[in-house]
Amino acid sequence: MEVPTPDPSKLLQSWMEWERGEVTPGRVMANMKTGGMRVLLEELVAGGPSEPSPSETSPSETGSPEPSPSETSPSETSPSKPDDAPA
Repeated sequence: MEVPTPDPSKLLQSWMEWERGEVTPGRVMANMKTGGMRVLLEELVAGGPSEPSPSETSPSETGSPEPSPSETSPSETSPSKPDDAPA
Protein backbone atom coordinates (compact mmCIF):
# COMPACT_ATOMS: atom_id res chain seq x y z
CA MET A 1 0.00 0.00 0.00
CA GLU A 2 1.41 3.38 -1.01
CA VAL A 3 1.30 6.13 1.60
CA PRO A 4 -0.23 9.40 0.31
CA THR A 5 1.73 12.64 0.55
CA PRO A 6 1.01 14.35 3.89
CA ASP A 7 -1.32 17.33 3.79
CA PRO A 8 -0.24 19.74 6.57
CA SER A 9 -3.57 21.60 6.47
CA LYS A 10 -5.52 18.37 7.08
CA LEU A 11 -3.15 17.39 9.88
CA LEU A 12 -3.63 20.79 11.49
CA GLN A 13 -7.39 20.46 11.09
CA SER A 14 -7.28 17.11 12.93
CA TRP A 15 -5.16 18.65 15.69
CA MET A 16 -7.51 21.59 16.09
CA GLU A 17 -10.53 19.25 16.35
CA TRP A 18 -8.78 17.64 19.30
CA GLU A 19 -7.90 20.99 20.89
CA ARG A 20 -11.56 22.06 20.66
CA GLY A 21 -12.55 18.78 22.35
CA GLU A 22 -14.43 17.47 19.32
CA VAL A 23 -12.50 14.17 19.11
CA THR A 24 -10.76 11.87 21.55
CA PRO A 25 -6.97 11.65 21.79
CA GLY A 26 -7.09 8.16 20.25
CA ARG A 27 -9.05 9.43 17.26
CA VAL A 28 -6.67 12.35 16.66
CA MET A 29 -3.66 10.02 16.86
CA ALA A 30 -5.30 7.71 14.30
CA ASN A 31 -5.99 10.72 12.05
CA MET A 32 -2.38 11.88 12.40
CA LYS A 33 -1.07 8.42 11.55
CA THR A 34 -3.27 7.93 8.49
CA GLY A 35 -2.69 11.58 7.48
CA GLY A 36 1.06 11.07 7.17
CA MET A 37 2.33 12.88 10.27
CA ARG A 38 5.33 10.56 10.51
CA VAL A 39 6.37 11.30 6.93
CA LEU A 40 5.95 15.04 7.47
CA LEU A 41 8.06 14.98 10.64
CA GLU A 42 10.75 12.87 8.97
CA GLU A 43 10.92 15.38 6.10
CA LEU A 44 11.24 18.26 8.55
CA VAL A 45 14.04 16.54 10.45
CA ALA A 46 15.84 15.72 7.21
CA GLY A 47 15.39 19.29 5.93
CA GLY A 48 13.05 18.14 3.20
CA PRO A 49 10.49 19.99 1.12
CA SER A 50 8.15 20.73 4.02
CA GLU A 51 10.32 23.56 5.39
CA PRO A 52 8.83 27.05 5.01
CA SER A 53 10.23 29.20 2.25
CA PRO A 54 11.99 32.47 3.20
CA SER A 55 8.84 34.42 2.31
CA GLU A 56 6.87 32.41 4.92
CA THR A 57 9.19 33.19 7.85
CA SER A 58 8.64 36.12 10.17
CA PRO A 59 11.34 38.76 10.77
CA SER A 60 12.01 37.34 14.24
CA GLU A 61 12.74 33.93 12.70
CA THR A 62 15.11 35.35 10.10
CA GLY A 63 17.14 37.33 12.61
CA SER A 64 16.32 40.67 11.00
CA PRO A 65 17.71 43.64 12.93
CA GLU A 66 15.56 46.09 14.82
CA PRO A 67 14.12 48.93 12.73
CA SER A 68 16.52 51.80 12.11
CA PRO A 69 15.81 55.19 13.73
CA SER A 70 14.39 56.47 10.43
CA GLU A 71 11.81 53.66 10.56
CA THR A 72 10.61 54.46 14.09
CA SER A 73 7.95 56.99 14.97
CA PRO A 74 9.05 60.41 16.29
CA SER A 75 7.76 59.58 19.78
CA GLU A 76 10.23 56.67 19.96
CA THR A 77 13.27 58.77 19.10
CA SER A 78 15.12 61.02 21.51
CA PRO A 79 14.74 64.80 21.18
CA SER A 80 17.33 66.61 19.11
CA LYS A 81 18.47 68.75 22.07
CA PRO A 82 18.60 67.82 25.76
CA ASP A 83 15.83 69.07 28.04
CA ASP A 84 18.31 71.07 30.15
CA ALA A 85 19.93 72.85 27.16
CA PRO A 86 19.62 76.65 27.10
CA ALA A 87 17.05 78.01 24.67
